[in-house]
Amino acid sequence: MSKRKAKETHVPVGECVAQLQKTLRERLCCGELPEKPEGVDAQHKHLLELLRRTALHGESNSVLLVGPRGAGKTMLLKSVLKELLKEKDVNKTLMQVHLNGLLQTDDKIALKEITRQLHLENVVGDKVFGSFAENLAFLLEALKKGDRSSSRPVLFLLDEFDLFVHHKNQTLLYNLFDVSQSAQAPIAVVGLTCRLDVLELLEKRVKSRFSHRQIHLLSGATFPDYVQRVQSKLWLPEQFPDQRFAHEWNNSVKALCEDKSVEDALQRHFNSSKDFRSLHVLLMLCLSRVTVAKPCIKPADVLEASRVCFADAKANMLHGLSILELCLIIAMKHLNDVYEGEPFNLQMVHNEFKKFLQRKSSTIYHFEPAVVMKAFEHLQQLELIRPLDSPGARTQREFQLMRLLLDTSQIMEALQKYPQCPTDVKQWAMSAFA
Repeated sequence: MSKRKAKETHVPVGECVAQLQKTLRERLCCGELPEKPEGVDAQHKHLLELLRRTALHGESNSVLLVGPRGAGKTMLLKSVLKELLKEKDVNKTLMQVHLNGLLQTDDKIALKEITRQLHLENVVGDKVFGSFAENLAFLLEALKKGDRSSSRPVLFLLDEFDLFVHHKNQTLLYNLFDVSQSAQAPIAVVGLTCRLDVLELLEKRVKSRFSHRQIHLLSGATFPDYVQRVQSKLWLPEQFPDQRFAHEWNNSVKALCEDKSVEDALQRHFNSSKDFRSLHVLLMLCLSRVTVAKPCIKPADVLEASRVCFADAKANMLHGLSILELCLIIAMKHLNDVYEGEPFNLQMVHNEFKKFLQRKSSTIYHFEPAVVMKAFEHLQQLELIRPLDSPGARTQREFQLMRLLLDTSQIMEALQKYPQCPTDVKQWAMSAFA
C-alpha cells in the first residue's frame, strides 16, 4: 500500500492543465508518424513498385493519386517513401521535389522552387534560358554524375495537382510529362488531387504524354471510427505526471463522447467532411476553453466550437458594414430577384436605392454620389461583389457590370444579427425577398 502511494504524485491543477494542453496540442497539430492507411495494400504495393523502378532502374513514370480530402493520399505517399528510403541504394541517389499548387502559383515560381530543392542555384547562376523546357533540361542535365546512364533519379510530388492545370499553357506539366515519357532523365511525377475529372482539364498535348495511371482512394471511415478518433486524440497517456488528474480527464472524455448533443454535433461534422484535419481544428477550439477553473471539456464547449467552425465568413463580414453598404447589398439582391440573376452596375443599384429613399420622409439615408461610389468600391474590395469584365477593360466605373457573391440566406442571417439595424431597412429587405 505504501509503495502505491509513493508512486502517485499530485501536481497542482494549473500545472496539470498546462501539461494537458501541451500534450494534446502537439498531438492535434503535428499528428503521428505516417503509417499506411487501412485497406490500401494493393495501392501501396502498386505505388511502391512504380517509385522503386524509377529509383533503382531509372525507369520514368507518372501517376495520379485521386480521392477526397482525408482519404489518405498524403499518408499513403509518405508511407511508400518511408519504406522506399529504407533501401540503401535509394536513399543515396533519389532526389525529391515537393511542389504545391497553392504555393507555386505560376511556372516561374515553380521553376525557382525546383532549382532550390535540387540545390542547383550555383549551377544556374545568371544563365539566361530561351524557354521553360531549356531551363528544366539544364537542371536535369546538371544532376548527371558522369555518363548518361548514371543520372540521379528525381521524384516530383505535385500536391493540389489540379491547380497546376491553370498555369499558362500548362507548361510545367507538359515538360514534366514529356521528360518522363521520352526518358531524357529518370523522373517520376506523382500528382495528388481531389478532382475526379482532372484528366478532362488537361490539354490534349499534355494528356498524350501522361501515362494515364490513376490510383483511387476512397474514405472508408464510419461514424463510430470518427467518434473513436475524438476519444483517442483527447485521451491522456498513463505516463501523465498526475495519474489521478489523467484518470478524471479520461472519464470526462468518455462521458463527453457518449453525450447525445455532442454526438449530434460530431455527426454534422462527419456528414460535411470526413477529413480528420477539420476534426482536429474542432478539438483544438474545445481544448482552448479548458482552464484551471474548468479542467474538462463540457458538451457546451463542443457545441460552441462547432458553431465557430460552421460560421459563414461572408455573413460575418456583413455585420461590420455601414448602413449605406448594407442598403446597397439589399438593392443588389432586389435587382437579382427582379432580373433573375442578371449582372448589374452601380447606376442600377443607386437607382434601386433611390426608390427606397423616395418612400421614406427621413433624410438620414441621403448620401452624396461620391460616398455611394466609395461604399460600392469597398464592397468590391471585400469580394462581396465581383466585376464581370477583366481589370484592364475601359468601362466607366458607374457602368461596370458586377455580380453579387452572396445568397438570400446569408443576407437574411446578417440582417438578423446586425447591431441596431433600422426597422425600415429590415422591412425593405423582407419585401425584396418576397
